[in-house]
Amino acid sequence: MSQILKNKMLDDFILWNNLKNGDEKSFSFLFEKYYKDLINYGNSLCPFSEKVQDCIQDVFADIWLYRNSLQDNVIVKAYLLSSVRKRIARLHERDHVFRKTTSTDVLEFLFDFSIENDLVEDEITAERVLYLNKLLNDLPGRQKEALYLRYHQGLSVDQIADLLDVNYQSANNLLHRGLLSLRKEWKGSIPLLILISAGVL
Repeated sequence: MSQILKNKMLDDFILWNNLKNGDEKSFSFLFEKYYKDLINYGNSLCPFSEKVQDCIQDVFADIWLYRNSLQDNVIVKAYLLSSVRKRIARLHERDHVFRKTTSTDVLEFLFDFSIENDLVEDEITAERVLYLNKLLNDLPGRQKEALYLRYHQGLSVDQIADLLDVNYQSANNLLHRGLLSLRKEWKGSIPLLILISAGVL
């Protein structure tokens, strides 16, 4: 684990515990720090941006309201992403958008990968990248979501498993199958993972 990542996790740990002790500044800072990531992820699960914003507001309202009962050792980003996902699933159930269920499996992953053209150095590679975008967006929803969480939100396989409510091996399989499908088709000069990880939001 890089020192930068360690410092970031330490900062979150401090902010989280300050929040638990009633520090409004730490609460506000975490909200501002992760709001964009939560909006991007929420919009990938629900086409109604106002409802996504409401869900995020509700998640943070509950965090503040029940701060005294929050767990101590939390990976804040993973916790927030998971909370937003569950909140949107409940919203879909309430609005009868999907069949009645408490499972987050009902959520369709709507995010469209769009790798930026300025990452490529020639016309041939640019054409390949357009094709890679299509391959990414044609993947099964769960594979696509797992890749998004791994390479755009920086979650570990364990955290992805928790968020998607599957075991570690199932999460690992989703990532592996997704990458395997892409590698079969990718012949570009830029490494595949660099393209998947950069410039798509």
